Amino acid sequence: MRAPAPLLDVRDLRIAFGERPVVHGVNFQVFPGEKLALVGESGSGKTVTAQSLLRLVMGAHTQGQALFGEAGQQQDLLHMPDRAMQALRGQRIAMIFQEPMTALNPLFTIGEQVAEVLQLKMGFAPAECAQEAIKLIASTGIAEPERRAKAYPHQLSGGQRQRAMIAMALACKPQLLLADEPTTALDVTVRKQILDLLTQLQQANGMAVLLITHDLNLVRQFADRVAVMENGHIVEQGTVEAVFAQPQHPCTQRLLHSKPVRDVVAARTDAPVVLAARGVRVAYPVPRPGFAGWFKHGEFVAVAGAKLEVFAGQTLGVVGESGSGKSTLALAALGLLKFTGELSALGQQWGAAADRALRKGVQVVFQDPFSSLSPRMTVGDIVAEGLWVHEPGLAARDAQQRVVAALHEVGLDEAQFPGLLNRYPHQFSGGQRQRIAIARALIVQPRLLVLDEPTSALDVTMAQQVLELLQRLQRERDLSYLLITHDVAVIRAMAHHVVVMQGGHIVESGPVEQVLVHPQQEYTRILLAAAE
Repeated sequence: MRAPAPLLDVRDLRIAFGERPVVHGVNFQVFPGEKLALVGESGSGKTVTAQSLLRLVMGAHTQGQALFGEAGQQQDLLHMPDRAMQALRGQRIAMIFQEPMTALNPLFTIGEQVAEVLQLKMGFAPAECAQEAIKLIASTGIAEPERRAKAYPHQLSGGQRQRAMIAMALACKPQLLLADEPTTALDVTVRKQILDLLTQLQQANGMAVLLITHDLNLVRQFADRVAVMENGHIVEQGTVEAVFAQPQHPCTQRLLHSKPVRDVVAARTDAPVVLAARGVRVAYPVPRPGFAGWFKHGEFVAVAGAKLEVFAGQTLGVVGESGSGKSTLALAALGLLKFTGELSALGQQWGAAADRALRKGVQVVFQDPFSSLSPRMTVGDIVAEGLWVHEPGLAARDAQQRVVAALHEVGLDEAQFPGLLNRYPHQFSGGQRQRIAIARALIVQPRLLVLDEPTSALDVTMAQQVLELLQRLQRERDLSYLLITHDVAVIRAMAHHVVVMQGGHIVESGPVEQVLVHPQQEYTRILLAAAE
């Protein structure tokens, strides 16, 4: 019996930027209906390999072949005419990008962006596009799809934005899906829904998937075969069962054994409270349907009656599904959203008179360092920005010394990165950008850090390094953390206390050992089971 012909056959692919090669002659195949995972550490060349197949990498010089299509009708993706490539993108080959906040257009609603794909690629009428867009949004697990279709990207949670990207990619039922970290921003329960959805569509349409990820649990659950990349080389590939059972290369072994390790000081019973919330409620106005909407808005309650405390030198973890209200609660704690109820930080209420002094003591590290760091500012200016605001009288030489010291504290220095202060964020990997974001927060010597999914966009080894850095900084500086995450493993490694959120409500709270070992609520048990 003849072996099936590959749908995608990549031969001796080499990618370089100027004189600097980044991918060195990789070879792999993806067969019809197959799920191949491309795995590696940050900066290993996974994403640039996938994006080069659709010629989306600006300034890259590519060599080799990438043959796509049925036997006898294959086209070389690297050398086909631009017009033919434009017709193929999004229809026969689609891509889910890693960072939806930068990939989605902020000026159009989610529904309009999904409908645009259907209109341009499938030729649907505008009314039909709108209805199909709502169906696609609903199929990815977004609640209230009709309302969410009218929302702009900034009005959705990170997980909801990622699901909208998936809806756009699957709109034309492509033969090959290039999925670049498709579940990075998703919680464990929704991650399973997305994997089930991709599996159903793959089986129904014979779609093949090239999955780029650092999530080894995702690979174990989803992929048929795996290829491991390191420094632009594929160092090992085979079936998931064989590679995971007996990894041959040190890189594969390192990836499989990189897990968050708990290394925090014991909780002090006499530690003062640095953040306290009592009955905090956050609601957004939403249009009401029909004639009544002309006169009065409805409301969507994102956080309802939240009660929590963060103690000095300790970490409070907030865990829950995407859209549960975790990030909204964090923004309220930062004084960036209107709320009702009582909320004090460092013994003060958020108010216009005291905000500047209070903001020096309460800093934030956002989920997506690529979008939270200005692309127009150098690293030196990004890290120094807090000093310009909170210590404007500081001499330029002293400010620069503080910047260098802050970067060194998070593991970045001139010896490793020549010209570090004059580089831009896009010149660093995801893990390095997150270190820059942490240095920016630390430079004004805060007492409380709000960490909004600080490791969700990082590979397992980089995530472990960032968590070790945060643990060390907490011990050395007696820092307090309000940690927002959907990753139970991060909660186990970092938190002293934990609160579980569902639908805007805190459904369970207590010491981390109590809640994660002996959960009282069914929802908590579901979260823990999905994380296994």
